[in-house]
Amino acid sequence: MHATILAVLFEFSRTATSMCFAGIALVLIGLWAAKRDVSNARGLDKIVALANLCFAAPLAVFGAEHFAAARGIMQLVPKFMPWPLFWTYLVGTGLLAASLSIATKVQVQWSGLLFGIMMFLFVAMMDVPGTLANVHNRISWVLLCREMSFGAGGWVLAGDAMARRNAQAGSKLITADRVVIGIAAIFYGVQHFLHPINVPGVPLEKLMPAWIPAPHLLSYLTGAILLVSGAAILLGKNARVAATYLGSWLFVLVLFVYGPILIASLLDPSTGVKVEGLNYFFDTLLYAGTILALARATSRTEFLK
Repeated sequence: MHATILAVLFEFSRTATSMCFAGIALVLIGLWAAKRDVSNARGLDKIVALANLCFAAPLAVFGAEHFAAARGIMQLVPKFMPWPLFWTYLVGTGLLAASLSIATKVQVQWSGLLFGIMMFLFVAMMDVPGTLANVHNRISWVLLCREMSFGAGGWVLAGDAMARRNAQAGSKLITADRVVIGIAAIFYGVQHFLHPINVPGVPLEKLMPAWIPAPHLLSYLTGAILLVSGAAILLGKNARVAATYLGSWLFVLVLFVYGPILIASLLDPSTGVKVEGLNYFFDTLLYAGTILALARATSRTEFLK
């Protein structure tokens, strides 16, 4: 029995191990870079101060995955593009570079901008064609909104960095991204009421674990927060407050729902289960980082007004 447990704990997976090390490294870097902002913040603003960390750590994890599991990921490259392995490694390199830039807050106006461009290219080349090919598949729409939100999050970071140097620079970019993020949040809120048995946050296929108490209540509560916050973000009415509460709630979900899911998946001997757990955890963390980045950027632009 003990030998079996030890075997599971130390089961080696190159992909999962690479992703874990990349995530841990970027969390440490992000915490070091954010320590002053966190210490100066009060209340929920302490979570908002972690926006860059929440955004950067997933990029490092996914970048590592592009190198460790390149042969599998290259299958996702559109067939009309030559050299799929080259593009897989290039995207992985870009993700790692962007994660370091965003975590350390160095040249974020460029890393956020380029990351956003990359995500919207993915939307145009893969998500939109896939969604239009099967318009009745809700997961396709969820993924489309997710990728657009991530791209908008990158541009929010870029716009916020621009606004630090010029009072008016980046404000229009942030406003346009606020609309994209608000629409996606409203759609996700509706999905939580239609499919309350799926995991909260980004409403994908995974079902709520059996150990979660009152799963329907958690889903409905998350849906309500997404709906109300999404509407406020979209309309620009108390958008900073709405984004702060929504981003903080998503951060709590990452810690107390996806955290245990991640631990359970890493204890499973299957590499696929490990990678799935890591992807769900860091996908949701990236979505939280997107909303938290918007909260901080909206605070700055509202102040400038």
